[in-house]
Amino acid sequence: MPKRSFSRTDRLSAQFRRELGVLVHEAVREHLLPSASVSDVEITRDLAHARVYVTALQAERSGEVVRALNELARGFRQQLGRMLRIRQVPELHFHYDASVDRGERIDQLLREAARRDAVRGDGAEGADPAGSAPADPSAD
Repeated sequence: MPKRSFSRTDRLSAQFRRELGVLVHEAVREHLLPSASVSDVEITRDLAHARVYVTALQAERSGEVVRALNELARGFRQQLGRMLRIRQVPELHFHYDASVDRGERIDQLLREAARRDAVRGDGAEGADPAGSAPADPSAD
């Protein structure tokens, strides 16, 4: 028998991510919460717990979103049980996924560094660090 490329928990995680994405979207609209989306779901091997990572459009209100979703977790769990027809639905634990914020911060720092380099270079962009001719001959 060929070995499966994904474990059961991986397949369930992907299915939970899709289904919880819809449920969270509905809850955000229904409870007037800041916009949020499910970025990842990690399920333990024993299917007892699931860490649900969410991102928020307004990072400063992420705590509010996570608290509200954790309060709604029991209802989400019941809905998932009906939708997915699995024997044991993991207990849901919502966490804020700060990776998007970190990525934006890194992007901002890179843009600032490039801007500083351009200002400091005074038009010497494309020049060889040794001070010789420009790297692109068509730039002349």
